[in-house]
Amino acid sequence: MTASTYTGVAGFLARYDALRDRLPGDPTQRDAAADAFRRAGLPGAVSGRREEAWKYTSLRPVADASFLQPVTSLAGDSTLLARVPRIDAPRIVFVDGQFRSELSALPPGVEFSRFADRAEYGRLARPDSEPLVALNTMLAEDGAILCVAAGVDAGLLLLVSVATDRAAFHPRHTIHLAPAARLTLLELSIGDGSYLHNPVLEVRVAADAALTHVRLQNEALSAFHLSTLYCEIAERGSYDSFGLNLGARIARTEAHVRLVRAKGIAHLNGAQLLGGVQHADFTTVVKHVAPSCTSRQTVKNVLAGRSQGVFQGGIEVARAAQKTDGYQMNQALLLSPDAEIDTKPELEIFADDVKCSHGATVGELDMEQLFYLRSRGIPDAEARSMLVRAFLAEALDAVTHDAVRGVLESAVEGWWERQAA
Repeated sequence: MTASTYTGVAGFLARYDALRDRLPGDPTQRDAAADAFRRAGLPGAVSGRREEAWKYTSLRPVADASFLQPVTSLAGDSTLLARVPRIDAPRIVFVDGQFRSELSALPPGVEFSRFADRAEYGRLARPDSEPLVALNTMLAEDGAILCVAAGVDAGLLLLVSVATDRAAFHPRHTIHLAPAARLTLLELSIGDGSYLHNPVLEVRVAADAALTHVRLQNEALSAFHLSTLYCEIAERGSYDSFGLNLGARIARTEAHVRLVRAKGIAHLNGAQLLGGVQHADFTTVVKHVAPSCTSRQTVKNVLAGRSQGVFQGGIEVARAAQKTDGYQMNQALLLSPDAEIDTKPELEIFADDVKCSHGATVGELDMEQLFYLRSRGIPDAEARSMLVRAFLAEALDAVTHDAVRGVLESAVEGWWERQAA
C-alpha cells in the first residue's frame, strides 16, 4: 500500500472523517472542533475574508500544500536526530508527532504520560475561536502530559520534535506545575522537507511554582510551524519564556497568558532571525486578571532578504487588576531594503492604578560602527556578524541557564553562516 495525500481545509476534514473512530478519547470535543474548523477554515486562505488577529499572516500556502496520510508511522531519520543538541539531560522525543520511547530518556522528577493514552485536552484552549487550535483538537493523536509534584525541582528537560517530509501532525502537550515546583524546559523543533507542525501546549503554574520555557524553532525552511500556547499563572507563580524562531517558511508563535492570582509573573521574550522569503509571526495576549502582577515582552527581529517579521503584543488589564506592571518592546534590525517588519502593540486597560508601556524601533546596521570595525582590519562579513550579535545579546541575556543559552548561541551562529554562504 502507498500513502495517500490530502490538501486544504477539505483535506484535513476528510482526514478527520477517516480517523475519527481510531483517535484517542471521546469524539464529542473533536466533532465540535471539526465544526468550528469547517466554519473558520485556515486564516487568509479565502480571499475577501479578513481576520484582525491574522492581519499580517496568511496561511494560503498551507492550504495549497499537500501532506501525506501515512499507512504506517514514519521513522526518524538518523541525520535529523544527530542535530539534537548533546545536553546531559532527560529528553522526550516525538517523530512526526508520535512518541518514540527508544529515543527518549524519561526524567525522574517529572510524571510523564501520553496524550495517546489519556487524551486530556485541558480547559484553557479555545478551539471555538482559534482555527489552528480547532485543527489540533480535531486531529491530535499524541503528545506529552508532564506533571511536577509540589516542591520538586525537576531540573532541565528536553522536549524534541523531529519531522519528515510532507508529514502533518498536531501534538497536544500539557504541563502542570504543582505549588512550589520548578522546571526548565527546552523545546526543540527540527525537520527535513515540507511539512506542517501544529502543536498546542497548555501550561498551568500553581502558587509559588516557576517554569522556565525556552523554545528553539529550527524547522526546515520549506516547513510550516504554527504553535499555540495557553498558560495560567497562580499566586506568586512565574512563567519565564524565550522563543527563538530561525526556521520554517511560515511560522507563528502565539501565546495566551492569564495572570489569575496576585503577584504572578509572565515573561514572553523572543528573537526572530529570518532570511530569504521567510515569514514569522510572534503574537501574544497577556490578560492581567488579578492585582499586583507583572508581565514583560521583549522581541527582537533580524531580517534579511525579502523576509517578513510580525509582532502583535496585547496586554489586557481587568478592572480588578490594580497595581499591574506591564511592558512590551519590539525591535527590528533590517539587513535588506526588501525586508519588512509589522508591529502592532495593543493595551486595553480598565484599572486606574497601573504602569503599562510599549515601544517599537526599526533600523539598519550603523554605518559608522561598521566603518570603525572595517578600519580596524575586520572583514565586512565578520563586522556585520559582530553588530548583529551585539543587537541580539540583550535578548539572549534573558536565558540564564548556561547549557540552554549555549544551544541558542550555536543556533544563531549557524543561521548567520547560512546567510553569509
